Amino acid sequence: MVTRHPWRGTLQYLYASSRNLIKMGAYGLVRINMEFLPRAHSIFAPWLMIVGTIQIIYAASASPGQRNLKKRIAYSSVSHMGFIIIGIGSLSDMGLNGAFLQIISHGFIGAALFFLAGTSYDRIRLVYLDEMGGMAVPVPKIFTTFSILSMASLALPGMSGFVAELIVFFGIITSQKFFLIQKILITFVMAIGTILTPIYSLSMLRQMFYGYKFFNAPNSYFFDSGPRELFISISIFLPVIGIGLYPDFVFSLSVDKVETLISNFFFINKKFS
Repeated sequence: MVTRHPWRGTLQYLYASSRNLIKMGAYGLVRINMEFLPRAHSIFAPWLMIVGTIQIIYAASASPGQRNLKKRIAYSSVSHMGFIIIGIGSLSDMGLNGAFLQIISHGFIGAALFFLAGTSYDRIRLVYLDEMGGMAVPVPKIFTTFSILSMASLALPGMSGFVAELIVFFGIITSQKFFLIQKILITFVMAIGTILTPIYSLSMLRQMFYGYKFFNAPNSYFFDSGPRELFISISIFLPVIGIGLYPDFVFSLSVDKVETLISNFFFINKKFS
């Protein structure tokens, strides 16, 4: 008999709400700080870069230690948001475009991973990774979709996360706000975060789907994804591939606004200099 905890629904709601608030925070940095307070944003941009670099390393380092599946995904979301903060703080066209692309990209990828985490819980009634294992054989469709979207989360080439992070890298390099040594340090920390991402993503897949622990355990909840769940997963995954192969579609919607925002910074800096 499965024990249902009365607080589990509240925790799932908090996870989803916190992930949405992360995106709202990035939107607020652009909409309020950059648009209404450009001078203050220009002054505090270096501090944003420091916060973003710390966020990437801290969340990526803490994620492998999370036993709860949804906490593991949540920490990975926090780490990816560091790239968005760095892109916003770079004060360059490419950096800001990369931040916008990362917001959209991780909105799809994070939503899909949390959806699949909920789908897995419906099957096995477990949320702790060290209690899972061997799920690849009884639920191959969940295994396939979870693996593909985890590859998208770790910025596999050809997917939207790779393009977004690459453009943020170029945005730092081309930024006129920072000195060369600052660009090198920030790029180095971002590279470390990019290396740490496959560690917690691949370890999550290994703990969930490989091995023999859960494969040998009798359980009546072993049924794979149905047509409705596959349709939702594919519908979320198609934009990830589409943006990765043709990012100009997103840039065509943001390039004019980005140029306006960046030109305001040059005008204000010239005015106060």
